[in-house]
Amino acid sequence: MLRRDFLAGTAALVSGLTFGKVNLNFPTQTQTAKGRVTNAKTGQPLPNVRISNGITVTKTNRNGEYQLPVTDDTIIHVVKPRGFKTPVTANQIPQFFYIHKPNGSPATKYEGVKPTGPLPSSIDFALTPESEPDKFRIVMFGDPQPRNQTEIDYMSHDVIEQVIRDAADQDCKFGISLGDIMFDNLEFYEPLNQSIANIGLPWYNVLGNHDLNFDAPDDDLSSETWQRIYGPRYYSFDFGPVHFVILDDIKYNGREKGGYTGELGYQQLTWLRNDLKHVPGDQLVVVCMHIPLGGISDQKEFLEVIKDHKHTFSLSAHTHLQRHDWFGPQNHHHLNHATVCGCWWGGAPDERGIPHATMSDGGPNGYSIIEFNRNDYKVTFRPASRPMDEQMAIYLPEVIESAKSAEAELVINVFAGSTKSTVEARINNAEWRAIPNVPGLDPYIQRIKELEASEKPPLGRKVAGPNPTPHIWKTTLPANLPVGTHRLEVRTTDMFGQTYRDYRTFRVS
Repeated sequence: MLRRDFLAGTAALVSGLTFGKVNLNFPTQTQTAKGRVTNAKTGQPLPNVRISNGITVTKTNRNGEYQLPVTDDTIIHVVKPRGFKTPVTANQIPQFFYIHKPNGSPATKYEGVKPTGPLPSSIDFALTPESEPDKFRIVMFGDPQPRNQTEIDYMSHDVIEQVIRDAADQDCKFGISLGDIMFDNLEFYEPLNQSIANIGLPWYNVLGNHDLNFDAPDDDLSSETWQRIYGPRYYSFDFGPVHFVILDDIKYNGREKGGYTGELGYQQLTWLRNDLKHVPGDQLVVVCMHIPLGGISDQKEFLEVIKDHKHTFSLSAHTHLQRHDWFGPQNHHHLNHATVCGCWWGGAPDERGIPHATMSDGGPNGYSIIEFNRNDYKVTFRPASRPMDEQMAIYLPEVIESAKSAEAELVINVFAGSTKSTVEARINNAEWRAIPNVPGLDPYIQRIKELEASEKPPLGRKVAGPNPTPHIWKTTLPANLPVGTHRLEVRTTDMFGQTYRDYRTFRVS
């Protein structure tokens, strides 16, 4: 029996919802999976631990026992509770699941799951106690997305080495990659995972559109290699006071039609509703996906599912730019996160031979450190191979005529800025002047595209864009600036209260 048939019937029964042309009869070709969840140190049973088959979410009884229906294509996963950790592989991939595929995956170019044999009499999970404070930090990646080993090496030197230092300094607890772990060639999962494992943190992963088995006949069988390496396509876990949800919003349209669309689908939304039934309404829920929330067809249905939770925050990647948006009547905050690979490692190489990889919005490639404190959170963007406080680019003519200084345009790109950021500037320690937010194009990317079209284009793969971005601020300079060299100072404060400064000198003739 196919997973979609089982889940469709189960979803309809457990949720009482109607989803178009769906078989509402509970499938008969099912078995009952049984198991226990125990304390790995003491062997004692753990009650009230959530377990899921991808639709139903149940809890262990006082003896740590659970039961769930399964088919011959089901992944059972434990929802890691606060104060416990799951085992990890040598590559720091959390092992919180059991795959039941007696016949294994169908043959595809990249290997899927080997046959797992008959359903075990007991599928058990042993969780190890750990201390999880109310305040903690994690590392967040957008698309690593290497094509080959060379680009994995770029990532290792440009990003991973910096994260190793950063994660230790910030005492980060784990990391998450927001999809497109790979760029179609799934043979490179192993060396990529080895590189990220050097950070030394458990690392969770989101499925992206470049992580699929493109020779699969349909969406149902498009993530078999992913499952072999990372487990379920969607799942959840708790760390400290925060509930984390990993979603799959890629709908593969099949080998014949090709391509993909952004969609969660009724099966996953039903699971999400069942998952959140066990989460208190005042607990922070952090949702990670690949395609931005604004790009999925069932955005409204998603917002409906999370509406009873007072504190929510979601993240995506996919677009190779960075922006903050707010959705729905509750102003749900969504961060479309910058990517590790920037513009797919495009642009001229630096002195190390690594492309500058500037994204289509003019921002650098990089990652974030996110701090959680009960229901609050704070995102700090870390530009790759740059000082942490280098958070903006300032554009101004090199030389300005004094009589025309009021015509000179100042453009400021605050890489992780939002409509809730403030930006101010001053010249030569004069009074601060507020700068208006004027969404537009980044001048640097515009200039690169002009050079790429010239007779002698710069070295390296072409960059993406330019694409409009909301994190641009513009103004003109004061009139009749005196002749000489001047210092421009820019100050920005983001929505989290973090303030950064940068400077630019210019000449007036």
